Amino acid sequence: MPTRDWNADSYDAISAPQQLWGAAVVERLVLAGDETVLDAGAGTGRVTEMVLERLPRGHVIAVDGSVSMAERARERLPADRVTVICSDLLELELPEPADAVISTATFHWIFDHDGLFARIRRLLRPGGQFVAQCGGEGNIDRVRRIGAAIASRPPFAEHLAALPAIWNYQPVGATTERLERAGFDVSACWLEPAPATPPRPREFLETVIVAPYLEPLPAELRDEFLDALVEELGEPMVLDYVRLNWQATAR
Repeated sequence: MPTRDWNADSYDAISAPQQLWGAAVVERLVLAGDETVLDAGAGTGRVTEMVLERLPRGHVIAVDGSVSMAERARERLPADRVTVICSDLLELELPEPADAVISTATFHWIFDHDGLFARIRRLLRPGGQFVAQCGGEGNIDRVRRIGAAIASRPPFAEHLAALPAIWNYQPVGATTERLERAGFDVSACWLEPAPATPPRPREFLETVIVAPYLEPLPAELRDEFLDALVEELGEPMVLDYVRLNWQATAR
């Protein structure tokens, strides 16, 4: 799916589940405190802040493909310790390789994981850590089933019939193989159920999950689609997240 812009104000306010997952990934980094760490898919910079706290003498390169996300990250993060870049990760170039790469809640938006992992390997020094989490096999299956059913009904169907694939949720085996082909030794790769009831559920759906459904719809149908999705998901709204995690080292 092409890089799209996000509602950074909304995401910044409601992304508590993503921040919680991100904190767990940051804890998995082994750092001395003076490294350069690439945050691949930094969003508004909330997880980047967590990385920076672990680097009293280091530097973070925060990269996101959304203009609004990158702008918000620049507002949040200290310019003397963080370089913020707005770039497609598949096209990212750095002047020097990083010591570690971290990514949270990003890679399921990218379809070419072979190309992505090869690019990350080029951006990482030999021996560098690649620690990541994203949506994996089974992620939001119930949400997607309900969303697809609503999209197939009138008056939405005529606008959404040609909607391309939105997410790339991969299994453990295929991900491990891709990482190894790209030049990584994989010490762990696993799926983890992570059900979540988000703050401001309707806004969360609109900003984080179903924006690709809403964008092709006429403005007058967007609230109707969201209302139908909220009603069918029920209360309390529990989103059936499944996270794909890995720990790898560049050869």
